[in-house]
Amino acid sequence: MYRFLLTPRWWGINVFAVLAIPLCLFMGSWQLSRFEDRVSTHQQQEDRSARAKTEAARPLAGLLPVDTVTSGRQASARGHYDTGHQLLVPDRTLKDKHGRQQGFYVLDLLRTDGGKALPVVRGWLPGDAGSKADTARVPAPPKGEVTVTGALQASENQGTDGVQAGGGLPQGQLGMISAASLVNIVPYEVYDAWITLTDTQAPLRAVPPAAAEGSGLDLKAFQNLGYTGEWFVFAGFVVFMWFRLFRRDAEAAKDAALGIVAEEGPVLGRDPGRGPGPEGDPEEDGGAAQGEERGAGQEEAAPARRA
Repeated sequence: MYRFLLTPRWWGINVFAVLAIPLCLFMGSWQLSRFEDRVSTHQQQEDRSARAKTEAARPLAGLLPVDTVTSGRQASARGHYDTGHQLLVPDRTLKDKHGRQQGFYVLDLLRTDGGKALPVVRGWLPGDAGSKADTARVPAPPKGEVTVTGALQASENQGTDGVQAGGGLPQGQLGMISAASLVNIVPYEVYDAWITLTDTQAPLRAVPPAAAEGSGLDLKAFQNLGYTGEWFVFAGFVVFMWFRLFRRDAEAAKDAALGIVAEEGPVLGRDPGRGPGPEGDPEEDGGAAQGEERGAGQEEAAPARRA
């Protein structure tokens, strides 16, 4: 009854199912492992950030380049501020006990003893970076040789929250904190990193360090979880469709074995109220035979009458 499984059509269906189901399960497991890795990395980043608050600051040179391990660590650098190139980073939000507030970062460049400049976010202020009343509250940076300590951060990119990569900002404002965006603003080299100060001058408020890219439970992490469910659903759908096709063909084979044939529709050119047709109509065949018998009888009776 199951000989239909040996037909070319079912060979194709079986090969597809055998290949598709393991592939879907593999891809679903891989997406799940990606999500679990992000959860683990996020937890490790939080643990490192908690330890960084109590650990002693390390020299900047020993923490570069910035990666998921060094991001958020306390770094120290010595030099003097370039007071001629103070910049404001507009449209940055800061979350506190009162909720999320809109404001701007105050960024200064520290000319280190090594020659390069280190971008330093001295703090955050509420308000508009384009308002003179709000910017008038920005305190001047310290003069002379200073040592700064803060959380090390990687350069921002176009995917960072709050970044304005399109340009068009007024002079004295910066849309993205990175060496690439500063290369045309200052006439010296800049580190491909920045720090946010732990201790700030009033009325500035400290900017908390952000998690390293790819280490937080962001939208991409939950996309991996969603893809996991989709791949497992695809595997279940393949199994469901195979079983449905198998049951349909098995029932058809069983009906054929029992002699049950599906009823056919009317044939074109045939009267549905009549028999099989002109050539196979038993009534017409019988009528024609009776007519021939009557004709033969009449021919035999005619000579008898003439005699």
